[in-house]
Amino acid sequence: MQPRHLPTPTRDRPPASVGGWRTLALLAVVAMSSGCAGLRDARPVDWWRNGLLVGPNYCRPAAPAADDWIDADSPKLIPSPTNEEDFAWWETLGDPVLNGLVQSTYEQNLTLRAAGQRVLQARTQLAITTSGLFPQHQAYEGGYTHVQRSRRGDLTGLNELNNRLPTPIQIPRTLESWRHGFTLGWEIDVWGRFRRAIEASDARLGESVQNYDAILVSLIADTATAYVQLREYQQRIALAEQSVALQQSSFGIAKARFDQGAVTELDIDQATATLANTKALLPQLSIQQRIANNQLCVLVGLPPANLASRLPPAPVPAAPAEVVVGIPAELIRRRPDVRAAERRVAAESALIGVATAELYPAFSITGSLGWHASEFSSLFTSAANNGTVGPSFHWNILNYGRIANNVRVQESKFREQVALYQQTVLRANQEAEDAIVSYLQSRELVAALQESVDALKKSSAVAVIQYRNGQVDFNRVATVQSQLVTYQDNLASAQASVALSLIQIYKALGGGWQIRCGVSSESVVAAAEPERLPPVEPDPPLQLIIE
Repeated sequence: MQPRHLPTPTRDRPPASVGGWRTLALLAVVAMSSGCAGLRDARPVDWWRNGLLVGPNYCRPAAPAADDWIDADSPKLIPSPTNEEDFAWWETLGDPVLNGLVQSTYEQNLTLRAAGQRVLQARTQLAITTSGLFPQHQAYEGGYTHVQRSRRGDLTGLNELNNRLPTPIQIPRTLESWRHGFTLGWEIDVWGRFRRAIEASDARLGESVQNYDAILVSLIADTATAYVQLREYQQRIALAEQSVALQQSSFGIAKARFDQGAVTELDIDQATATLANTKALLPQLSIQQRIANNQLCVLVGLPPANLASRLPPAPVPAAPAEVVVGIPAELIRRRPDVRAAERRVAAESALIGVATAELYPAFSITGSLGWHASEFSSLFTSAANNGTVGPSFHWNILNYGRIANNVRVQESKFREQVALYQQTVLRANQEAEDAIVSYLQSRELVAALQESVDALKKSSAVAVIQYRNGQVDFNRVATVQSQLVTYQDNLASAQASVALSLIQIYKALGGGWQIRCGVSSESVVAAAEPERLPPVEPDPPLQLIIE
């Protein structure tokens, strides 16, 4: 099964150019029936039934895939087929700012633009390879030659011979020659060497398209990840500042009681240490916030700048309660990197045919049509016309060992790519499972941490009141407030982990590349066609889209 809507290498092959040349046909039969080592196993009927092609016809290799997800029984996982929601999965987070940033990344990311240029290169290379089906050598040539013979050299001997003739002729010392004309050389694709090369280039083009989509999937996920991390650090900084304010209030209470002589200086020192420890969180979190800020700028194709004014503090995007994951077998067609690995297998398969064709003779037609005259005025007359045409063949029969070993090398490369393709499928399955378990367990973690934070908030309020009334020492207040800081920070991280895990799920499932063709069922039909890639010139002006 080929990836949907990518040009198949074995489809629409140009017809073989072998008709009408009896000599070439005879040589072909001789080659296929030759007793030469390595060729005696070749069967003309297979070559004929194979569409006048040597080498294997490609079919996608089998790849291991689990029957179902490990956590398939979880009510939060929906194993339904792919739908439009999967194509624009970031919209499920319900954050218009994130939607605008994703659009900016798609339109402006420089890594993606470079990948688009590689697709154009592969497309042009396919056109170059296709031209091999036509006369490979076509040229219009011309020239002028002036020859002057030496009186002491060439003319001496010629004159001696001329004097022996019954009627001597006059031998000129100088000669002029004018010529121009057309030459043509055409190696006919009897064994499919050129057509197999086209198959390989076609597969390489498909690979470049899938690599483009894989980069797009990764960049969209990276953008969403950087945005969620930015919101996470904004929230954690806000919580740390709230804790600093709370602990400053507690320090004020301890200071007042110390001034009243109700407590010792120990309470002041403990309150100072607790407050300073919480303040120490702020620069650490600010560093991580700036890193996420800078990464977001680069992803959208802008120089790093402070986005604080354009992205003021806001909550971490809330992940939906359920996620559509489909089934593991869908990864083979949903993930662009898996499809790219499969296209590499197809390319190596076609190159086996290219290498195998070297075992057989190459049949060519060469010809020339030109004009040759000693005077320029006669160069374009019909009398100056000359030409040649005729078939020929070339057979590297004495290089059989080297060519046969080259075929074995290509077969080994093919098997290598098969193994890498299967490993890519396994890795895709692992990444999806890792993201799924992280998503499910992060939700459990959030629920547990939320319960702890709620309890600690109550405990902190009660401890402060009891300390003010002298019922407990400050150690109880410091312990409860330190725990509250830690658990609030952990809760904010866990809440962000839910969204981050959801992002990793959709990345592992291969969603998001459909943005380049629009998010609709009709547009996805042609999603994998190279012709649907966005134009890369002229480049749009860089901007930050925030809806």
